This record gives sequence, C-alpha cells and structure tokens, in this order.
Amino acid sequence: MHLQDSKLPLSLRSNLLDLFGQIEREFENLYIENIELRREIETLNDRLTAEGQTIDGGDLTKGALKAKASHSTSQLSQKLKTTYKASTSKIVSSFKATTSRAVCQLVKEYVGHRDGIWDLSVTRTQPVVLGTASADHSAMLWSIETGKCLLKYLGHAGSVNSIKFHPTEQMALTASGDQTAHIWRYTVQLPTPQPVADISQTPCDDDIDFSDKDEADGDGDGPNECPSIRVSSTTLRSHQGVVIAADWLVGGKQVVTASWDRAANLYDVETSELVHSLTGHDQELTHCCTHPTQRLVVTSSRDTTFRLWDFRDPSIHSVNVFQGHTDTVTSAVFTVGDNVVSGSDDRTVKVWDLKNMRSPIATIRTDSAVNRISVSVNQRIIALPHDNRQVRLFDMSGVRLARLPRSNRQGHRRMVCCSAWCEDNSSCNLFSCGFDRQAIGWNINIPALLQEK
Repeated sequence: MHLQDSKLPLSLRSNLLDLFGQIEREFENLYIENIELRREIETLNDRLTAEGQTIDGGDLTKGALKAKASHSTSQLSQKLKTTYKASTSKIVSSFKATTSRAVCQLVKEYVGHRDGIWDLSVTRTQPVVLGTASADHSAMLWSIETGKCLLKYLGHAGSVNSIKFHPTEQMALTASGDQTAHIWRYTVQLPTPQPVADISQTPCDDDIDFSDKDEADGDGDGPNECPSIRVSSTTLRSHQGVVIAADWLVGGKQVVTASWDRAANLYDVETSELVHSLTGHDQELTHCCTHPTQRLVVTSSRDTTFRLWDFRDPSIHSVNVFQGHTDTVTSAVFTVGDNVVSGSDDRTVKVWDLKNMRSPIATIRTDSAVNRISVSVNQRIIALPHDNRQVRLFDMSGVRLARLPRSNRQGHRRMVCCSAWCEDNSSCNLFSCGFDRQAIGWNINIPALLQEK
C-alpha cells in the first residue's frame, strides 16, 4: 500500500513505520550474527576434518564428538538458540500492553566507595541501615533515608567481598580477599530524614539508553565526617584463599564462610574456633547462604554445582550435590518457604523445591550472566542483577514481572553485582550495587494483577 493511500492517522503511521524499522534492524543483526556463527562452525569443521572428525551443520546437537570439539559445538548451538530467543522476545515485548504495569522509582543513590561494590545487605534489627562491601577494602553503613554514610569499617587488608548482619544484635560479618572473615560491632545514630525529592514514577521496562558512555568516575571522595572502625571484635582465620562470602546461621551463634580454596568453613562465634570444614567442591566457591529458620547451608561454586549441607541433626551432617547448571553457579539462596533459587553464568536462574531437588520447578532464561540474586520474603519476587547492567524481577514460577529502568540518567552504568530486598522500609524496598561504585535504593510497586498472571 502506498503511503498516500493509507487511511491511518499520520502519527500512528509514523509509529508503525518506526516499529517495523526496528524489527527489520533486529532481524538484520540476527542475520549478520548467524553468518558469523556459521563461519565459526566451518572453521571448527575444518579443524576437525584434519583430525578425521566432522560436524553435521544441520543439527549441531547430534554426533558423538570428544572433549573440546563437543564442548565448542554445543556452545555454538546454544549461542544460536539463545540469540534467536532473546531477540524474538525483545521484538515481541514491543507489542505488550502497558496497562497495570509495575512501577519502579529510583529513590536514593549511595555514593562514597572508591571502587566497585561487590555486595550489600540490610540490617535485621533497629535501626535499619544499609551495608555495602567494596573492592576498596572497606565496608560502609548508610542511612537508607538520607543516603549519608554512618560508619566505615577499615579492618580488612583486601577487597571486602560480602557483608551480612546478625539476626538480633548490632554485629556485622564481612568476608575479604585477605583470606579472613571479620565480625565487628557497630553503633550508629540515624540522621533526621530530609524531604524526599519528587521522583517521577517510571515504568519498570523503561530501558531507553541515550548514551552508552560511562560518566566521569571521579575520585569518589565520599563523606568527610563518616566515623570509622579499624579493629574487628573477632577474626576468623583458616582459609588458604580469598574468602568470597560469609553468613550467619540461624540464632547467630555460628557463621559459615566460603572461599576460593574450595572449602566452606563453619565457625563458633564466641570461641572463633573452626567447627567443620565443608569440602567436596572441585573449584572455587562463589557464594554461601544460610536458611532463615533451619540449620541448612547452601554453597555455590565455579564447578557448576551447588551443595546443600544439613546440620539439623548434630550427629549427621549430610550433603546433597545439585548439577542443574552448565557454568559457574554465582549464588544459591533460600526462600522463607521450602525453595532454593540458584543463578549462574550460564544465563539461567532455577527454582528448586527442597522436598524434591531432582529437577527445578521453574527455569528463567536470560540474555546475560546472573550475579548475586535475592528473593523478597513478603512478595516472593526474585531480583536478578546482571553483567549487562540490568536488574530484572521475576516471580517464583519464572514469569517476568519487571525490569528496573536504566538509561544515561539513572540506573547502573556497569555490571550489577548484587541485589537485596528490604521488607521493613517504606521508601526503599530493593537495593542494588555494582562496579560503578554506587548502591541504589528502589521503590518497587508490583500490582497484584501482575503477580497473579
């Protein structure tokens, strides 16, 4: 149909032309990438032919190949599938209705670290504050309402890789690249809240990226009057490598640490003594998490597995190994119910039932590696921080609910390392941090209609 014969209003016609233009560019990019992948397949075939092996280009998943050849072929096949699926989803999402959309507000930015922030956590006791762990060798406590630094911990000699708070006391547990974990007490005075600036409500799928360049990093001078602590109450030693994560067991009398030395250690807080060394992973550990009400620990590793350790029976310490991923498991966390949620560099997140862990009850496929995930206690929403600077929200059945806004005006400018929910704060109920040296507090409003879909 010629444009002059169209009965559509000019504005609607322009929008349609623009949308079809975007679709055409998407498929053009897919076509170019497909050609490049086919060239890689041909190159691989040439190498294998020289070794007396061949690959059927029509079906990359068939044939008995060995070692690296099989692995490379599988990767190419998976990349093709993932590329088409991700691009198709992106195109289809342009046609989705915008009624009853989730609304996300960027409420506060917490700026003061001099290097990337690996981890964050919210206290479980009053006063409720935000804690961050950074590669700049420090941990900071922040006023959630004002964004001001309340306290800085400077006791570590290496990157601070995680921070967790005691369930009932004002104590923090930090893990570090200096091969130790520290327990330290804190006392903070919350400042008087300032009036919150008027922040326009932004639909969570707003992903307009006007500029891809990073803003000037600056020196991140941070707060000038932030008091500091330089000595821990307790130092936990015995690891032979980086301590990448640590957490409190229920009751707060024991802690577990995870290390690059491939072991997780269980310590007594009062005596600092090593109670158990949990070995079995074939590669470096990436994360550990404890159950909120039971003596259960889950550890994740670069060996593509996560392990469930059961300490409920003092005489029997059972372990179960789960092999549901094809790449590094970056984190595995418990929910309040009987679920474990695992995330991986294989770009998937899987939801498992503790009563039947043979196969996941839900699988979420994404377009980027997933880092330290968190699950909302009240709403049972999973927050996925990604390498590609996005944060996405899914329900426990794997249905996508929202994506936090990211543009040149707001959101993270580099890899998002961690997310953490806060159920007891009215202004911010989700936090994220990344390698752009900042933590962000969000207000997430998910309509009940969306959660029931």
